[in-house]
Amino acid sequence: MSSIKLFKKEINNSLGAFIEEVYAWELNHPDADLKTTEKLIDETIALFDDLIEKIHEVKKEGGKSAFKTLRVSLAKSLEGLHNKLAQLG
Repeated sequence: MSSIKLFKKEINNSLGAFIEEVYAWELNHPDADLKTTEKLIDETIALFDDLIEKIHEVKKEGGKSAFKTLRVSLAKSLEGLHNKLAQLG
């Protein structure tokens, strides 16, 4: 059970750190269109919601091997979000 709690914290911390990176990018690019960064933040929040929902589903089913898949999904999604942010500037 504690590994689930730690995984939720990992998700929260990593996605929260990405949102902070987006805010820092906005501060460093004051003339940029903020609609694109707002979409990135919305996408990040949707990813958070999706991952938490999947954790609850896995928890009900008792399939601990599915957490490995969720960790890979988190890593790939974060990489994609970082790539989108890098393309902005």
